[in-house]
Amino acid sequence: MAKKDRTGNRKTRDQRKQFKVPELGYYLIVTDTEATERCFFTGLHQALTEDVRNKLVIKIVETKTRTMIDKCQKLTAYDAQYRIPWIVFDRDQVQGFDEIIAEAVSKGIQAGWSNPCFEIWMYAYFGSMPAIQIAQQKLAQCKREGKTKPSEMCPCTTVHELVGEIKGKVLYG
Repeated sequence: MAKKDRTGNRKTRDQRKQFKVPELGYYLIVTDTEATERCFFTGLHQALTEDVRNKLVIKIVETKTRTMIDKCQKLTAYDAQYRIPWIVFDRDQVQGFDEIIAEAVSKGIQAGWSNPCFEIWMYAYFGSMPAIQIAQQKLAQCKREGKTKPSEMCPCTTVHELVGEIKGKVLYG
């Protein structure tokens, strides 16, 4: 761009587009897969009405299981006040499953986990029964049975907490 094209055409600070904070929140979901979780949360967001979709941002980022917490912290450091951080992952063959969840929670990051796999949540969510209620009941049952570690709670999930939070904002905004 030539210098003459730049002179006099600059926008003042007031004329620049300002970042708009979404009214219902900005969720950052860091996951360790490329397909299942991304598709579910993208679909959930797309299923919302357009006016609600414009008020609620859901950003999904994939990374390796062991780096989810670090990635989440790095991304929230830029816009901490606009982000609600979550990691979402399966038990599968993950080493240190319980430790990853405990570390995330200790660092202020919510953990949506599924044991043995995310499909447990999908089955409950898309099945004929109310998914959030079933997930809550199963989690409560595991705790009543004295299971304190997520790796011991099978089949079980906490993804319902994230989905319930999002749905609650949509309904009661």
